Formats: sequence, C-alpha cells, structure tokens
Amino acid sequence: MLTKPVSELTDEETRRLLRRGKGLTDVMATVVPILDDVKRNGDAALRKYTQQFDKAKIEMIEVLDSQIDSALSSIDDVLIRHLEKAAANIRKFHIAQLQKSWMKEFDQGIKLGQHISPLDSVGAYVPGGRATYPSTALMTVIPAKVAGVENVVVCTPPKQDGSVNPLTLAAASIAGADRVFCIGGVQAVAAMAYGTETVPKVDKIVGPGNVYVTAAKMACGTAIDFPAGPSELLIIADSSSKSDHIAADMIAQAEHDPDAVCVLVTTSDDIAKKVRYDLDLQMKTSARLDIISKSLDNAAILTGTLDECICFSNRFAPEHLEIMTDVNILGRIKHAGSIFIGNYAPVSAGDYASGTNHVLPTAGYARVFSGLNTDHFVTKSSVQIIDKKGLDSIGDTIIDLAEAEGLPAHANAVRVRK
Repeated sequence: MLTKPVSELTDEETRRLLRRGKGLTDVMATVVPILDDVKRNGDAALRKYTQQFDKAKIEMIEVLDSQIDSALSSIDDVLIRHLEKAAANIRKFHIAQLQKSWMKEFDQGIKLGQHISPLDSVGAYVPGGRATYPSTALMTVIPAKVAGVENVVVCTPPKQDGSVNPLTLAAASIAGADRVFCIGGVQAVAAMAYGTETVPKVDKIVGPGNVYVTAAKMACGTAIDFPAGPSELLIIADSSSKSDHIAADMIAQAEHDPDAVCVLVTTSDDIAKKVRYDLDLQMKTSARLDIISKSLDNAAILTGTLDECICFSNRFAPEHLEIMTDVNILGRIKHAGSIFIGNYAPVSAGDYASGTNHVLPTAGYARVFSGLNTDHFVTKSSVQIIDKKGLDSIGDTIIDLAEAEGLPAHANAVRVRK
C-alpha cells in the first residue's frame, strides 16, 4: 500500500494510480476470437465457453419461468421484502430522472422541441463469479423499464451445476426482466450483441463486469453504457472523519475483486495513521481476506491540503467518491461516478438500497461518462414545426449559407417554397 504526501508522489506513482484498469488492450487477443466464434456458431459456442470458463455444462441456455417461480418461492420472505424495498427506492429515484418530450415556439412560425422515445431492446449483464449480484439485476433492469424499454433480457453466469443463483433470479423477476439466460463472460456479451438461436440480439448492452467483459462490450460493435470494470473508491477525509468507517469502506470495496482500487486522500496525518491501524484490525475478521489483501496492495493513503485532496480526486475521477469533511466541498468536485457525503453515507448504501444506481464508469471514465440512468435507455429526436412565415424568416440565411458551401440543391429546397 502506497502511503505518502500527495505533493511527494513521483510521476511514475501518479501514473500508476491514474492508470488503473487500463489493461483492456492486454486482453483483446483473448476476447475478439470468442466474440467471433459466438457470432459464427451461436448456441454451440455459448455452451462450449460456459463449460470452459464456468465449469458448467448447460443444456438449456434460457432460464424457464418455472425455474424463476421456484427461485422466488425458495427465498426467505424477509429477503424478498428487502429486494422489493430496494427495488422501490431504485424505481422512485429513476422515475425522478425521467425527462418528457417538449415543444416550444422560439420564433413566430417556428416551433422546436425534443421527442423522447425508449429503446426497443436492452441486454443487462449481471456478474457472477466471485460473488452473486442480485442488486445489479435491480440496477440494470429497473431504469430500463422505467424508461419504457419493452424487451429487457438478463445474462448472468451459471453455477457449476448449471443453475443460476435463486436470489439473482428473484431480483430479475422483481425488476421486471422479460427473459433471463444462464451465460456469462465474453460469450454473454457476444450473444446479446449478435444474437444466437436462443438469445435475441439487443440494441444496447449495459452492466458491469471484469476486464474481459468490459473489453468485450467495447469491441462487440453494439451500443453500450460505458466501460464499467473493476470497482474503485476514493475517499476525501479530514480530522472530523471516523477512521473505522473509512477502513470498513475500503475493505468493503476491496472485497469485490483483487483488481479493485481504494484511495484515501486526507488532510490529517492522524487519520491516515488510524486508518492503517483500523485496516489491519478489521482485516483479521474479514471473510474474503485473500481478495481483500491483493486489492489493498493496490491501495494508497495520501496526505495533503484540502486543495491537494480535491485536485487529486478530480484527476482520479473515481467510480465512487466518499466525502467525509466538515466543510462542504461538493461544488468543487468535477468528476465522479457517484458521490457519498458524510460519515454515515457508505458506498454500500448506493450499492443496495438508497435508490441511486451502482453501475458506474471506472478507470477514470467518470471524466466523460455519467453513471447508469434513464437517459441511457432512450433516444432524443429534435423536432421542428415550421410554417411559411417561419421559413420566410430564415430563408435567406439558409440559401446564402447553402450556396456558400457549394450545395445549391439545399438552397433550392427553400427557394421552391418561397
């Protein structure tokens, strides 16, 4: 774990911290042949790679309705209520994001507006592997349905016995998924991108995954949400923060993946020392210690002025940003996927039940991408309603500009109407 003042970071140390998760090109040689194979051979390729990578032999690629019903009935009622509560909060938050079509008269005879339409079909990738993520089924399916997408399919990896985790199936059902397929990894992205005998081709693919899934999304040629790879957390803290909370949040983030990245930037040397102590203390009782230890090898605890901490955060552009300071610095934050403010706003709240979305851009892509929201599931068409008087008011401008560009037919399209 790197521990030092921000001002003393070497260029190489800074590059290493900012470069995290940028190994997509390293795995493309593995990813592209799998994409091509699924494109050519469909379901046969899906079964082959599922057996190769997930150690599962599957006959039925699609999960039957009866299996989903069985999953729902097998889960404790308390857990079902928790899923429903989380789903309700997620639904309310995303309903608040919805925009409506609009039309306004900007000049006499010229009405301009925007027509908003949902996508026809979306594929949601719900990871498996080291853990199961029913929460991701909620986060990907619900905003698509809120936006009005008619067909939402879910792909999620099977267990070695070929079944899908019942909680994931229950979450997909509660969220409103139309179909579920027990395939994961690159082959699942390929199936949704190109279609197979069983899996329908979709218009857009959303959802997080490991570096292979992220590379596949970027290489498949189908519209995607954004790169969402190994998870990451940056915390800005001062002396008012609680070191045990910070340590707990870093460990929670680290347990996702050995490639997960956690960074603390703090104005307090005392907090930096206490966090190191609390990390060692809490890790003694951590269940996923092998993953956490590898992840925290990538971590950093940096100290500096508040200005230095904010500047570093904006350069890092974290997927998750926690702010634990006694002054309000939200207005100075430029780039972050999701922001958590206060000593009682852990990332876990957004991961599960507060209502905000946990599918977020990683590896610095928060500089240019927003986290998953209803806008990802709609198109916005500009609309113009122009009568003769309106066209007359801009006709000379159109004609002169068109002719200046050497496009006389464009000019004539106006002249014939004058």
